[in-house]
Amino acid sequence: MYIAIERGLSDAYQLSVRQTLDALHRWINQKSLTLLDVGTDELSAFLTDRKVAGLEPSSLRIAAVHLKIFFRWLAGKGRLAMDPAEPLYSPKPEKALPETLNANECARLLESIDLTQPLGRRDRAILELFYASGLRLSELCGARLENLDMEEKFIRVTGKGNKTRIVPVGEVARECLENYLSQERATLVKKNTSSHIFLSVRGGSLSPDRVREIVKERAVQAGIEQNIYPHRLRHSFATHLLEGGADLRVIQEMLGHADISTTQIYTHVDQQRLKTIHRSFHPRG
Repeated sequence: MYIAIERGLSDAYQLSVRQTLDALHRWINQKSLTLLDVGTDELSAFLTDRKVAGLEPSSLRIAAVHLKIFFRWLAGKGRLAMDPAEPLYSPKPEKALPETLNANECARLLESIDLTQPLGRRDRAILELFYASGLRLSELCGARLENLDMEEKFIRVTGKGNKTRIVPVGEVARECLENYLSQERATLVKKNTSSHIFLSVRGGSLSPDRVREIVKERAVQAGIEQNIYPHRLRHSFATHLLEGGADLRVIQEMLGHADISTTQIYTHVDQQRLKTIHRSFHPRG
């Protein structure tokens, strides 16, 4: 009742808390303990056993929060002399390395699109812009003609936090955009078409779901078996810049990351690549 009424937490969250507390109850019984025997060490041991049982770091962090809520409530009601969960350490989530394509795979994906087929020019321009400029999906869908400077080769986009930034557009991407804008976009324009760069067959702006489908469909047609999605092209953009020697701060600016620590994940990708090369080619790798 406490988490439902006083904390106002959702039914799903209440169920999640109940599952954690049920698991703790079973663990206490298995250890022949009572609730009064449970201190910080016992709670740490409980979480460790949950980790060994296969609980993911993110789920462990949530379980630790559940325990803090429960034992803070018990201590507040005077049922325990102290709160054993207060000093409990919440496991940090493990950062998963971003999935990327190598340069050959990117070329294979992009160059497989037949420009003579309907929407071929549009789809090639979409994929080229993802890879050349590292745009987020929402940024590409919201891109407008008035923010594209073909002569200076840059595009102005609005990203997270409604922040605007200018991103370079590579030469190949610029050529593909020009080809699409001059040869195909005009055929998609309808009476109420806006200035969005990329249009659907009905003349409206492309939805994020439709762009995801386009990327996946083109990857299948290219014979790429990996799971390909727009953000994977953004990851590939950043990783290939880093591999080519670009400064991390420059990559941060182009990606629109507010904090450099977000961009630093790509250094781990590069380190993994170097380790793989070392293992493959060094006699004692």
